[in-house]
Amino acid sequence: MVRSNPIVALSATLAAMLTVGAAGQVSLPNKSGTVKFAVIGDTGTGGSEQMQVAKQLTAARGQFPFTFAVMLGDNLYGSERPTDFVSKFERPYKALLDAGVKFYAALGNHDDPNQRFYKHFNMNGERYYSFKPPDGSVRFFALDSNYVDKKQLDWLEKELTASDSQWKIAFFHHPLYSSGEKHGSDQALRDQLEPLFVKHGVSLVLAGHEHFYERIKPQKGITHFVAGSAAKLRRGNIGNSDLTAKGFDQGYAFVLMEIDGETLQFQTISEAGKTIDQGTIQRVDTKSTATAVPRPPR
Repeated sequence: MVRSNPIVALSATLAAMLTVGAAGQVSLPNKSGTVKFAVIGDTGTGGSEQMQVAKQLTAARGQFPFTFAVMLGDNLYGSERPTDFVSKFERPYKALLDAGVKFYAALGNHDDPNQRFYKHFNMNGERYYSFKPPDGSVRFFALDSNYVDKKQLDWLEKELTASDSQWKIAFFHHPLYSSGEKHGSDQALRDQLEPLFVKHGVSLVLAGHEHFYERIKPQKGITHFVAGSAAKLRRGNIGNSDLTAKGFDQGYAFVLMEIDGETLQFQTISEAGKTIDQGTIQRVDTKSTATAVPRPPR
């Protein structure tokens, strides 16, 4: 058993108390040559909350020059006319699009599958797909969790088997693990996907659907994030659960991530620009356990 040092713990607590008021400070390692990206989910309202989060996301990029963002579904709520793509996506993220940031979308339960043809979502007409950014040994697997059939599972196993990337990251809409009182864990989806993730060394899984932020304690060596509060919020909806490593359901949020070799750093930031979670994930084989080590905000 590893025993905590009470002096170190107290110092960390004091540091957190002293820095919690600082807004908008990105404190990842922010090294050159690393893979830098953002994570947003349940975004497409076109409302003031989405605009506020987008403003913070844009400000964060001024300090942390991420080159792409992954979208965890529910990319557009309500109607999906051409003007809606403008008001619910292009306008909020205009500064990022103008700067060349690429967005990679997964489909949510509120999304029309025809979104896969929208150029700015970079889905290339597919409900599920994979991509590898040019600046690192990582491959992303975007899945359509609305309907996972044998064809999609066969595709996923083929793609995972063929990938020699150090990091394999899956992202989709419905969480395999969640403490949400509205939805909770999707057990049926977990039964379909988790065996493949474990078998083929997936280290990180990103999901939305729940309108809050939750980092799940590693499950079978895999770290899961629920990040569905970039434009919608279900305040007070995280229930008491042994799954939660860190939860935030009192505001909107997005996540920044940085991969450097075997290490992934993450920082979760609220719409007010405050850091609400931060830590390190060390990539390991799924025969071991990937652990997230939180750090106090600074």
